Amino acid sequence: MSAKNHPAYKEELQRLNYTLQYVEQNLSTMTARKSDLDKDVERGKKHYSSESSQSYIDLMIGSILQDRADVKLRNLIAARSKPYFARVDFQEKEKLNREKLYIGKMALIREEDQELIIVDWRAPVANLYYEERLGDAHYASPEGNVEGQMLVKRQFSINEGKLEEMFDIDITTNDEFLQASLGSSADNRLKEIVSTIQAEQNRVIRADMWKPLIVQGAAGGGKTTIALHRIAYLIYTYEKSFKPENFMIIAPSKLFLNYISDVLPELGVEKTKQTTYEEFAFSVIGQKFKVNDSNQKLIQFVEINKTEEQQRYNELLRKQSELKCSMLFKRIIDEYIETIENDFIPKENFTLGGRVILSYEDINRLFIKEYRKHPIVKRIDEIKKHLQNRLKAQKEYLAQDVQGRCDRYIAKVKRAMEPSDARQELIVKAIDKKNEVVGKLQEYSKTAVKNYIAKISKTNPLQYYRDFLENQELYYAIVLDKIDKDTADFLRTYTLQVLDSDTVDLEDIAPIMYLKYKIYGVDEKIPVRHIVIDEAQDFSVFQIYTLKHIIKDSSFTILGDLSQAIHSYRGIKDWKDINQYVFEEKSDMLTLEQSYRTSVEIMEAANKVIATLQDDKLIPAKPVIRHGDPVAVVQKLSRKEIAEDISGKIKELKKQGFKSIAIICKTARECEEMHALFKKGKDSPYVITGKEKEYKSGLLIVPSYLAKGLEFDAVFVADASAENYTTSELDTKLLYVALTRPLHKLYIYHLGQRSRLLADV
Repeated sequence: MSAKNHPAYKEELQRLNYTLQYVEQNLSTMTARKSDLDKDVERGKKHYSSESSQSYIDLMIGSILQDRADVKLRNLIAARSKPYFARVDFQEKEKLNREKLYIGKMALIREEDQELIIVDWRAPVANLYYEERLGDAHYASPEGNVEGQMLVKRQFSINEGKLEEMFDIDITTNDEFLQASLGSSADNRLKEIVSTIQAEQNRVIRADMWKPLIVQGAAGGGKTTIALHRIAYLIYTYEKSFKPENFMIIAPSKLFLNYISDVLPELGVEKTKQTTYEEFAFSVIGQKFKVNDSNQKLIQFVEINKTEEQQRYNELLRKQSELKCSMLFKRIIDEYIETIENDFIPKENFTLGGRVILSYEDINRLFIKEYRKHPIVKRIDEIKKHLQNRLKAQKEYLAQDVQGRCDRYIAKVKRAMEPSDARQELIVKAIDKKNEVVGKLQEYSKTAVKNYIAKISKTNPLQYYRDFLENQELYYAIVLDKIDKDTADFLRTYTLQVLDSDTVDLEDIAPIMYLKYKIYGVDEKIPVRHIVIDEAQDFSVFQIYTLKHIIKDSSFTILGDLSQAIHSYRGIKDWKDINQYVFEEKSDMLTLEQSYRTSVEIMEAANKVIATLQDDKLIPAKPVIRHGDPVAVVQKLSRKEIAEDISGKIKELKKQGFKSIAIICKTARECEEMHALFKKGKDSPYVITGKEKEYKSGLLIVPSYLAKGLEFDAVFVADASAENYTTSELDTKLLYVALTRPLHKLYIYHLGQRSRLLADV
């Protein structure tokens, strides 16, 4: 309701004015403090001396204080517009006074008496707002469970420092308040969910950091924003133990990372590592490869009118991709690594002066069994130490033996001959010979270990991968009892062709990184303690398994939607596989069934499409009760007619205030053809290719497979004809992705007969 109509309006207006006044005072103080810190740090840099430890310490402390002041200043500036969004009144058991707690995006503390003016949404007590109802309530604090009564639960809509709306509520959020939030434009929704986080989302955000978490989230369920808010919550909760740099987000593409790039700073979180799987792998492998565009393979699979030969080729291409991403391929690579291990040590004894210091059998036993816990190459360091220690002991023994033999010879000469020049000459020769032998012994021993180790040959991980495929006899000996001959032949031939072109496929990266890890180990400890993987349905079990073993001490939050698994040939088919193979049945799984993005009408249409697959693992999304216009299904005679109709509707949508509009085509080629039908100029749509480093909002033309994870105010599906979208699993999921992108308006066009997937829409 309008704030002025609420009985507590005067009280809340007074509180808001007090808060804003305090924010302004703090802003003035913090601006001055930040200016002083900037000057101190600049001065410290100018007069820095590497010889003075105090100079270094002062500069480090100054930089830390400068960063903190920066965050506080940014928070205060944000608080000028929207200092808080909710209030809860809580009376703890056996206490006389109630606490009035105002909850916002960041905490504000009155410095003179440490009184909380605003509670950070991530604080334990804020869970009262997200989880509890009026009456008996509790929250978990570091000191234990706190019980009491929640007497008031109130929401505010504050914009530009003005109190516009107030709602007294019981559950997490008032329908009217939620509707207003969901009715906002796509440009703002990624940032503005803190006030409307629902109970199921809150459980994901606040889940135990150290237990692996898998989240199956419906399209529009807020997976990405929840993932980012979870990181913000974990950094806040564990700020004394970890830095933001200890958290890493892995996203499917650079474009996606750019799309979310400004959300973490908005949440007061910076310096969190944001990367793609390829980039992370390159940093581990120590080599960078040119990776083929994985979408090209997808395009090949969705192209229509294929010959029988092309269909056969695609079938083998799919099968080899599935294999490379599977745990079966991990076992194949393990068997290959065993052959590397068995042939790693040169089949010769380690000798000194013709004497066996350590036999090949003993060295190989040490390598294979004693040092097995180490990666293959790191075992060589242990072997080296062992040889050096054995050599040192044997060298001293041999030197003593030579000395003893020399002494016995001289004694024998002395007994046999009277003192004479001839006897003396024999004694001198014996001593010289002894010195020569001992000298050679000393000289040889200096390089003996080095020379033996030098006989051990090793290469880089990519070459090991190539060697496996090139060694036809070894390759078939390992794979033929596991896969059929046609797939084995195709995988080997196809992959060697790819490698010969100085590129790799995305599916090759996990096995190459795994080879690096098993043979070389990781060069240095990776300072990551928690990994968030978004759009995880398009990652493979092998990829995530490799990550888990390389970053041993890290925990995981994995979010995705199997209904949107358009890269199923290399992705996850069942979350149970991750739980079983990666986390050994020790992960938690939560489901976000509610969809907050689309209207009821749009979500029902999308659910009808995905239901055609009749797969129990694909959980239908439940739309929030927000009604909108019916989904428009429009038949046209040509693409030109479709483009003309879309152009007219775009003008109407812009007049209505919609800014983010997408025309979704099935493929990149179709996008280009559609783009050619629009007039050129500043109002012409921008075509997304997937190679962009920066996400552009506004009017876009985007292929279906690049639309995943994005959302728009309105969407036009350019051609959902029966010919373009068949009933195959891939086509079904691509269409489902397209239909679940809009917040408010959805128009579906088709040439000729509409797709059978839309029969009930």
